[in-house]
Amino acid sequence: MSTPFLSVRDLRVHFSTEDGLVKAVDGLSFDVEKGKTLGIVGESGSGKSVTNLSILGLHNRERTTMDGEIILDGQELLTASERTLEKLRGNKMSMIFQDALASLSPYHTVGVQIAETYRKHTGASKREARARAVEMLRRVGIPQPDVRVDEYPHQFSGGMRQRAMIAMALVCDPELLIADEPTTALDVTVQAQIMDLLKDLQQEFGTAIIFITHDLGVIADIADDVLVMYGGRCVERGTKKEVLRSPDHPYTLGLMNSMPTLNGSVDVPLTPIPGSPPSLLNPPSGCRFHPRCAFAEKVSGGLCSSDRPTLEVVEGRGSACHLTQEQKQDLFADFAATRHN
Repeated sequence: MSTPFLSVRDLRVHFSTEDGLVKAVDGLSFDVEKGKTLGIVGESGSGKSVTNLSILGLHNRERTTMDGEIILDGQELLTASERTLEKLRGNKMSMIFQDALASLSPYHTVGVQIAETYRKHTGASKREARARAVEMLRRVGIPQPDVRVDEYPHQFSGGMRQRAMIAMALVCDPELLIADEPTTALDVTVQAQIMDLLKDLQQEFGTAIIFITHDLGVIADIADDVLVMYGGRCVERGTKKEVLRSPDHPYTLGLMNSMPTLNGSVDVPLTPIPGSPPSLLNPPSGCRFHPRCAFAEKVSGGLCSSDRPTLEVVEGRGSACHLTQEQKQDLFADFAATRHN
């Protein structure tokens, strides 16, 4: 079995705040291989973005405690110096942030910002870097790149700014790309174009991609494997087909039931998950989803509220739930009947 390009093991990320200790990520493990896309899905506050900022080393180390292992192509990142991480960021690993307007400087042209990243990591001249910026804008589908390279972010539309962010993230041909909800707030046409672009670039360069989103429709389109997070923990993982067609955790089932389907009846209302995500200052004991779980009472002995379920993964597939497989087959039967053709 080949060694994964990125390996995260038992990652814990805790923040010190005035109100107490926030356990944003609490024992997370996953792998990403080159040329593959891992989709990380979950509600806001589940720990998706915190996880990926940890990979890039972008947390304030004075107020953040991080334990576990993050190994990128054989190199440990959690214990790496800031100087080492700076060399890796934008070069071997890169990130597309959610809000392109907030991430791009309003004081510099788009071309200057892309060229700066390229010069920092390659030592290229200003002329070479500008030519590279034009090339990247052309590659991501910006019309008239030789003209628009000298324009400012506010002169770009939302979709064009997002493309410019992708150009900046890919200018040094990184081997790991983290996309943090890059299609949020974009119309569906532009969203589809962005995802097609990422897939084309991945095919061209063999990039490993982590795609963070709350949209299972996006996951169905772009991911190879799926990791479902809740309350800072992984509750389910598997291939895209396994997770979306046969969810194995009540939380994943709840996410799926809250989505409309093309073959569903317009008269049948969607079923939202009751309640709100847990506070990570004082998370529930046992299974963190149990206060919102419709099936918690089916587990005898109150295990859901007292014992943390283990995530048992066999050949990349597993879920952290106290329900037996026989119980899941019975309780999740309605999902199978309404969702499958």
